[in-house]
Amino acid sequence: MKKLLQIGALTLLSIIVVTGCKGKPKEEKAEVKPERPNILFIMSDDNTAQAWGVYGGILKDYVHTPNIARLADEGTLLENCLVSNSICTPSRATILTGQYSHVNGVKILDAGLSPAYNNIAKEMQKGGYQTSIVGKWHLKQEPAGFDYYAVLPGQGEYHNPIIKTADNWQDYYEGGKQYDGYSTDVIADMTIDWIENRDENKPFMAMCHFKATHEPYDYPERYADLYKDQEIPAPDSFYDSSASTTGRSFLGQSMDNLKQRYLDATAHPELRKDFMNYPGLPFSVAGLTNEEARYKTYQKMIKDFMRSTAGVDDNIGKLLDYLEESGLAENTVVIYTADQGYFLGEHGWFDKRLIFEESMHMPFVIRYPKEVKAGARNKDLIENVDFSALFADYAGIEYPKDMQGRSFRENLKGNTPSDWRDYGYYRYWDHSKDRPGHFGIRGKRYKLAFFYGNGFEGAAQDQFWDFYDLQEDPKELHNAYNDPKYKDIITELKAQILKKKEAVADTDADTPEVLDIIKKHWND
Repeated sequence: MKKLLQIGALTLLSIIVVTGCKGKPKEEKAEVKPERPNILFIMSDDNTAQAWGVYGGILKDYVHTPNIARLADEGTLLENCLVSNSICTPSRATILTGQYSHVNGVKILDAGLSPAYNNIAKEMQKGGYQTSIVGKWHLKQEPAGFDYYAVLPGQGEYHNPIIKTADNWQDYYEGGKQYDGYSTDVIADMTIDWIENRDENKPFMAMCHFKATHEPYDYPERYADLYKDQEIPAPDSFYDSSASTTGRSFLGQSMDNLKQRYLDATAHPELRKDFMNYPGLPFSVAGLTNEEARYKTYQKMIKDFMRSTAGVDDNIGKLLDYLEESGLAENTVVIYTADQGYFLGEHGWFDKRLIFEESMHMPFVIRYPKEVKAGARNKDLIENVDFSALFADYAGIEYPKDMQGRSFRENLKGNTPSDWRDYGYYRYWDHSKDRPGHFGIRGKRYKLAFFYGNGFEGAAQDQFWDFYDLQEDPKELHNAYNDPKYKDIITELKAQILKKKEAVADTDADTPEVLDIIKKHWND
């Protein structure tokens, strides 16, 4: 009896302590953790900003991109999102690993990523996320960190693509089974199917990677007549065909080379595979001058490219509509980007690889209704190495110390950290006569690059530096390296390059020949 009285007294005392003197029990509030968002990361290959419309430019009134415009209206567009190595495989490796090419080892197109190597998908899995990747993989070996994958071998085909899954995987270009349809449509449908059948008790990260708009710029049949009988304007620098025109340190990949590819594929049907399986052949420039032939090449290329973009846009719309209809839109971060930029006739070029704006700039739009401003534009310098850090931030997981990115979540809210970067770092590791190896930095106004690859035979063997004032010369038509008014600025930028190389651990310790070129020509 005494024990019961003691228990009663203790119970009464606990009520008084919790409620005060009113005697009314106070409900204890359990800690409520915010719901973690889903992430839908959509990426195209080479779908450069010039073809989006929302970035302006000469194509803005021609591109068919209502759903990209819809995303931009409902989200934030990045004005200065930069790739650190403008080539497909290295860019994808950087996005996944959160490391620059020299750290993750994927420096060139022929490299691959080991399944044993850590990546952000593995970290998201450990943090309780379901993960998937559907579409272009391009990292040769089996995807790791994904609960589900369905990927193209190599570049993959535009029509009736082979797709590889866990039950038929073989490394590199073998394995898989064929699916009927246009690849962009197939990839979007498979992404939706995975989301629809996911475990609804977990948040998800779905990566949807389109093959489009990579060369050969093929398109769905529904857009075969888009731009028929239309003439598309060419860039002001379209007929540039010499390094001497602008004083740059290299030649670049001329549009005339694409003309020859079209002609070769026409004459030799056995070449029509991979990137040379061009739509709309045969192609002829018989009876045309060199300039007329280049213009005809451009008209074919740009129309095919925009038709391919229209197919991408359709499927972005399909994905957005699915999120709305399934009630997922409010709590899903949607990103659309490309693995790098691409030249669409600027400087007389096509392809990418270079530190020039059209190649280095990654178009990027993000929508997250709970947090990201609608209809906004952000001018901060963001790099593709940062994407992994943003994913980790949204997922509420610890970001690995050996990853080199930095989350730009606060930047998207308008709260740019005071110590945010002033320069993006760039390095292209491959060497060719037309596009030599180089590294450099790009700030909001100035860009400086050292073309060490010119230590090999190149377009301008004795010239190593390109400098551009992007405020005065936004189209990079004049290499101002030798202009006396920029002397002090260039000296400071050279110091900044060395600081940046040290900060990202790009030491060239394993390439002494590059160190020799730097030593000999740094002050040229």
